[in-house]
Amino acid sequence: MFLYLGMQMAARGRGRSRGHGNGGNVPITLEELMQTQNEMMQVFMQHLQQQPPPPSPPPVHVRDKHGEFMKGRPPVFTHSADPMEADDWLRAVERQLNIAQCNDLEKVLYASG
Repeated sequence: MFLYLGMQMAARGRGRSRGHGNGGNVPITLEELMQTQNEMMQVFMQHLQQQPPPPSPPPVHVRDKHGEFMKGRPPVFTHSADPMEADDWLRAVERQLNIAQCNDLEKVLYASG
């Protein structure tokens, strides 16, 4: 069984003397095609192994959100008979939590403790 390829083979010159007058098509057997594919895969793998490893990603900066929250000196609530004082405290703490860009879980943890 012969296959016709409309391309020239690798630089080794394999098959260049074949295909007289057929427009540059080179008849090759399936075995030759598999051999060529194997060689190409080996060259590809060598190329991949010679590549330098990709640069490591930049270090991730971990923010200390609790520290940022505490820098704002949030008010401490103990008790109050006036519901407006509790509401003022809640708003002041929420404002500090939003400035520190805390998520919902962090808001609960930081405001309660």
